[in-house]
Amino acid sequence: MKVGFSAGGDPVRCGVVRSASEQDIRNSFINCSKGEAKRLPVPRNLATQPWEDLDFLGWHDPQAPERSYLVAELAGDLTGIALRIATQKRGLMHTNICSLCLTAHSGNGVSMMTARKTGEQGRLGNSAGLYVCTDLACSLYLRGKKTPVNGSRIEESLSEAEQVARLHTKLSGFFTALSAPVSR
Repeated sequence: MKVGFSAGGDPVRCGVVRSASEQDIRNSFINCSKGEAKRLPVPRNLATQPWEDLDFLGWHDPQAPERSYLVAELAGDLTGIALRIATQKRGLMHTNICSLCLTAHSGNGVSMMTARKTGEQGRLGNSAGLYVCTDLACSLYLRGKKTPVNGSRIEESLSEAEQVARLHTKLSGFFTALSAPVSR
């Protein structure tokens, strides 16, 4: 699977993630080996996920809290990435904003998540990161299906569809950054 730029040079766009099987999810990972993808924990509740409201499927490894996974649909293909959460304890008075959905969370509600780049760059240890809702429920916050415990959604003049499009653009850019070669 190739992630990055289309033949016309435009970034690959992402869309609402479709219902997926465990095998589809395992086969989608671009920044880990096939063996790692085979061993990673896939959510057991795939049948009950609110697929129509998800721009990506995100979950945490129950055995390793610093590991998370994200699967999105890019250019019609499921594409998954393994993420690491930077451990940083913050008090409730500290607020961060998710770079995908612009939900403000206090405490540890937003985390810096990094992903190893693909190919040679990843083997050299290069990565990219972004600040994301720690619970990976950005799609639900954006659509008003979930409310942050200690935080709020920023009042915006954009419609929900425009906010979803912005999330897709940012997520697509992150996936592109993972596969982009380093310029010298």
